[in-house]
This record gives sequence, C-alpha cells and structure tokens, in this order.
Amino acid sequence: MPRGNDAERIQQLIYRLNLKDTEPKTVSCDRYQQILALVSMAVVLSFGGMVGCQSARSSENTPVDDLKAQVRQLSEQVEQLKQENAAPAIVLNRYRNSIGYIYGVYRVAFGNQRPQIRTRVSGTGFLVGDGMIATNRHIAEPWYGDDDAKKLIDRGATATLEDLMVFFPGSAKPVRLLPGSVSKTSDVAVLRAAQPDLTRRLAVIPLAKSPGPAGQSVMVIGYPLGTAGLVAKSPSEVYERLAYRQNDIDTVNKLASLSLIRPSTTYGHLSDAVGDRIVYDAPSAHGGSGSPVFNLKGEVIGVNFAYMDAFSGSTLGVPVDSLRPLLKEAEANSHSTVSNKARPSSPAN
Repeated sequence: MPRGNDAERIQQLIYRLNLKDTEPKTVSCDRYQQILALVSMAVVLSFGGMVGCQSARSSENTPVDDLKAQVRQLSEQVEQLKQENAAPAIVLNRYRNSIGYIYGVYRVAFGNQRPQIRTRVSGTGFLVGDGMIATNRHIAEPWYGDDDAKKLIDRGATATLEDLMVFFPGSAKPVRLLPGSVSKTSDVAVLRAAQPDLTRRLAVIPLAKSPGPAGQSVMVIGYPLGTAGLVAKSPSEVYERLAYRQNDIDTVNKLASLSLIRPSTTYGHLSDAVGDRIVYDAPSAHGGSGSPVFNLKGEVIGVNFAYMDAFSGSTLGVPVDSLRPLLKEAEANSHSTVSNKARPSSPAN
C-alpha cells in the first residue's frame, strides 16, 4: 500500500521536537541521541514509504524531496555537533605538553650600581617550530610597556634579563630561553630554546591562515595567575608545603619535579577581529599572557596578551598574522647563528 502521509507525519514530529530549521549552534548536546534517533527514523520511513509507490502521483514527490533535504540538514547538524563536542578534548590532549610556563627575573640598573628595579616575570609560551617558542613581547622583554622602567632607560639605565626559562608539562627540567625576534608594532615575540633537543619530543602547534570569522568557538590554554595558580591547583598536601614559600623559582622547580606544571583551559567565542587585535570572551588573568588562542581545528588564531578587569567579555589577543613573519625571522636568525658556529675560523697570519 502507498504511504504518502509518512512525510507529513515525520515533518510534524520534527516540529514537535523543535528541530526544524534549527541552526547548529542551538542544538543542545543533551539531545544528541534524540537527534540521531530522529534521523534514523526519518530515513527508514522515507525509504520505506517509497516501496510500492512507483505508481503514485508525481505531485507526491515534492514532500519526499523536502523530507530528504531535512534529513540531510539534520545529519550535517549532528556531524558538526560531534566535531564541536570532541574538539576541546582533542586539542588539549594533543598540544597540552607543548604549552609551557615561562618564568624569569629582570633588572634595570645604571652600570654596576644596585638595580633600581628587580622583579619576576611569568607567562605562557608555546612551541611553534624547532626550538621556537611564541609568547608576548612583554614576556620576552619584560620592561616593554613598563612606565617606570622606561623612565630609567630614558635616563641611561640598562634593562637586563637575569634569566628566562620555560617549564613544559611532563618535564622536570626547564629549558633556558634565548632572544629570537620581537615585533616592533604588536605585543608578540618568538624566543629560541637554548637546548632545542629538549623540545623535539613535543608536538609543534600549527598556525591558522587567519583568525577566522567572528562567532566561532575558541579556547585559550595557559597559566593564569602564574605560580600561585599552579600551587592552588596542586593536591592539598603539596599546597600546604608550597603555598607560603617566598622563592618562586624553588616553588616552580618543585612543581615541575612533581609533574604539576599543568595548564588551564578556558572557552569562549571570538567576538571581533579589529586591526592588530582579536577580541574574545574566554577568561584570562595575569600569567595567561602569551597563551595560544585555538580554533576548533586545533590551530592557533592568536596570542593572548591582555584582559579587561571590569568586563570579562573582552580578552585581547594578537592575531596570528603578526606571529607568522616573526617565526620566519627567528628561524632565519637561528640558522645563521648555527652556520657561524659551524664555520671554521681563519688561521692567524
């Protein structure tokens, strides 16, 4: 017997479940199985209704075609939902160990006099090439943007990094960082690992071609609140031992030895891309500077550099377009340095 009313019954069922013409972003995750069941039912009924219907009027083909289109649309929504649900875990598991905690000390002084400024710096860096770590300029050059340091430098003082190192998850020892390339216009930089062999076991994080469209989901992985944040996340017995230590580097070394260098992840949406910055609502804090901003493909679309205290919906990043040329420059400088070291010196006359 013909089953010409199947399409209408399925269409009414779709309406009752509020799924007709729904965009992918509004389909809730907890109804995922319901959608799958509906798609399966629709396919069975639509193709079952076609059996024995060869003599049906041609005018009945239109509802069936519409139903097939709706089934295809729902199938696409389900597939996109599956990808969006799986993406954060995939990105975190794949690249977590390539995102390190940067710690250092710098000073500003006149000649050999006692430093006028001596302070710690902390942030986030991530592997973007062979021994190449991307971060912010104000991490690579901590005096950048520091008004007090600028006044002293303008009077003839010298800013110096006493030490700068990165602790990667799963490694008990830090990797010392060397100058690479810094942007003259944006708060982004690429540093070089003094011992690149120590980073070759880590996955290089891919860069997106562009930040992409506004509205897309993003995730930020880094170390907000620096050492204090790492200690706060530690097991209770570790927290009690480390919470009141005054020497940060001893604390960080202890955390590294216990495999407690572990980044935090926040999620949000890209709200805008304007000129030399991107804006998103994934929360951040001090210590999160230099964190990679990922799209759901696991590509970096920007480098986190600032946040607004008064409004959590505005975290700021430098777009990936500004990072790519710095990486090329740092790689070229690194190759040049290696070549110079390998070149034999001329014999003395």
